[in-house]
Amino acid sequence: MENKRSCVDCGTLNCETRDSVYPDFCLTEALTEETLEKVRRLYEEEENNRVSVISAEIENEFYLRYTRVQETVEFARRMGFQKIGIATCAGLIEESRILAKILRRNGFEVYGAVCKIGSIPKTAVGVPEDCITNTGPVMCNPILQAEVLGQKGTELNIIMGLCVGHDSLFCKYSKALVTTLVAKDRVLAHNPAGALYQTGSYYSRLVED
Repeated sequence: MENKRSCVDCGTLNCETRDSVYPDFCLTEALTEETLEKVRRLYEEEENNRVSVISAEIENEFYLRYTRVQETVEFARRMGFQKIGIATCAGLIEESRILAKILRRNGFEVYGAVCKIGSIPKTAVGVPEDCITNTGPVMCNPILQAEVLGQKGTELNIIMGLCVGHDSLFCKYSKALVTTLVAKDRVLAHNPAGALYQTGSYYSRLVED
């Protein structure tokens, strides 16, 4: 299968610096005025515009100063949110309890929904029984997490370590904006980028043909 080159194959980043030239496969160069204008108009929508402006302000003001926890608190405050949802993995419940305490001390109303909410057996939705051996009989339920937080009227939902795929379903069904605070990686202490930094040594097998 032919690999079509795109941004991940470009090292110039002229789209950011504007001081070089674009490669011949550049996606920016291939964009039509129609597409650019269509997307630009989307940023005129009130919520999109507020998120874009406030995010840029926070990045500019606190670059290399604030942790992601602090940035999340500042974002929620500047957006005027009051109700924050936490969609947490059961394995990160203690971390989520700490996060809830931080958010409450900053004046937010917090609701948490753990991944096992509803306590539904995995087999009830067609998960094979052999998937129970290492991880237990109760399914992760990201759609119900999203539903429950939606019923509570949360305005921003924070993902705390949901499984790959389960996080996708949560984002799909969340009624509120979603941001990720913790990306689960049990092997690398929830630092998935660690595998990318180690591809030249320990994790070289990840890039082997």
